[in-house]
Amino acid sequence: MITLDQARIMISETRAKGREMGLKPLSVVVLDAGGNIQAFEREDGASPGRFEIARAKAYGAVMLGMGGKAQMARAEAQAYFVNAVNGAFGGRVVPVPGGVLVKSNGVVIGAVGVTGDTSDNDSAAAVAGITAAGLDAEP
Repeated sequence: MITLDQARIMISETRAKGREMGLKPLSVVVLDAGGNIQAFEREDGASPGRFEIARAKAYGAVMLGMGGKAQMARAEAQAYFVNAVNGAFGGRVVPVPGGVLVKSNGVVIGAVGVTGDTSDNDSAAAVAGITAAGLDAEP
């Protein structure tokens, strides 16, 4: 399980990494293993629609048990699969980097979704936040 304190660390350190990298304003969400929101922050200047994108990146990761990079590869190889998944999950999956699985001792305990810059930069910031919380990241 992801504690609120861990979620806050993940968000804070993800944002700090974004500033260090010079990224555009980020939106960061932490979901538990059931896809429920544990915490969310949207930086000043980030568009309000970023919440849904961040959540969809994380939701796809936790529901499919694969990070955004693996989801994107799957979407490129089997678009019909991702279309079917999005149908099953009510269109709540954005299969691109920035949705990062959170693991503890090899077990998925949630996911972090980040949006605001390029997907690869979003992913790098999320990994930094997860690692700072003492957990393992699978982008």
